[in-house]
Amino acid sequence: MSKFNKVCILNTCIESVLDKLDLKGLSGKNIFLTGSTGYMGLWLLSTLDALSKKGILFGVWVLSRNPDFFLSRNQQFLKKSWLNFIIGDIKDFQIPKTKFDLILHGATETSPAAHADPTRMFDDIVFGTRRVIELAENQAVSRILLISSGAVYGRQPNGIKYQPDDSKLACSTLISGSAYSEGKRVMELMGTLLNQRTGIEFSVARCFSFSGPGLPLNKQFAIGNFVRDALFKKKIIVKGNGLSRRSYLFGADLALWLLFMLINGKNKMSYNVGSDEAISILALATKVRDLLCPHKPIEIMHTNISEELYTEWYVPDITGARELGCVPWTSLEDALNATAQYHRTNYMEETNIFRP
Repeated sequence: MSKFNKVCILNTCIESVLDKLDLKGLSGKNIFLTGSTGYMGLWLLSTLDALSKKGILFGVWVLSRNPDFFLSRNQQFLKKSWLNFIIGDIKDFQIPKTKFDLILHGATETSPAAHADPTRMFDDIVFGTRRVIELAENQAVSRILLISSGAVYGRQPNGIKYQPDDSKLACSTLISGSAYSEGKRVMELMGTLLNQRTGIEFSVARCFSFSGPGLPLNKQFAIGNFVRDALFKKKIIVKGNGLSRRSYLFGADLALWLLFMLINGKNKMSYNVGSDEAISILALATKVRDLLCPHKPIEIMHTNISEELYTEWYVPDITGARELGCVPWTSLEDALNATAQYHRTNYMEETNIFRP
């Protein structure tokens, strides 16, 4: 599959949902983005490109430590008149002279390597947000969307299957593994303080789990690992007992939600961002197998834990998002097929994982 065809897959997915929400409010705006050179950024920038081709004019500035690396892998964004890159680290980047109207702040490293250093992760989130807030104050921006996480609620207790937007649950401060989620809670508080001090409006997007092209196939994401196994391995491996429940919002849907929340989210409001269609990890592995490789076996690594004893849920109630008009439009089956089509040819080169 050529890179051109990979772009066509992204564009086709975006075109199928692009008219679901009115994003004309972006017209004439200068937008500052952080955390936009990974999976989420691929979908956001692809969606913004589609909007620009429909005549919605805006300027976008993306903060990145290494934009050349991103552009070398995503050459469809080269020489876009609406797109600019600012080289720098989130904690101490030089505040540009450009006047921004909107900020979408999502910069956070979520890899296992980053989680292995919780102090650094916490500092990156907190001090990075402080720098973004300095920019917001300096330029008196109109609105900020802070990209948070469903992890701020902590582990979903038994009996709560769908985490509400207004849940009062929180992660534990007594374990180092909460550095990411606690950092996100501090980030949300900093938005509140900014609003109180300056009147700058902000909304929070608490993100759950996602699917689609661009999601890494060799990291901590079960859905990506299952697609990798289905395409390139002898069997599909379920590392746990398969009983945990997740839900998956497609990348094109995600991008539209976030851009719409950036311009239309209610001030001081948090929104759960994800699908509310729960599926067990084993059922997910089975669905991937049935769609992509019907004859491959599935191996469950841990089979000695009963459902009565342990079934973890990480699934949002998305009432708030639905009230805005944000709903999951793309089915999980379509998401999986698009992911497989996107990664089928180039995955071997990109990850240095070889066929069995």
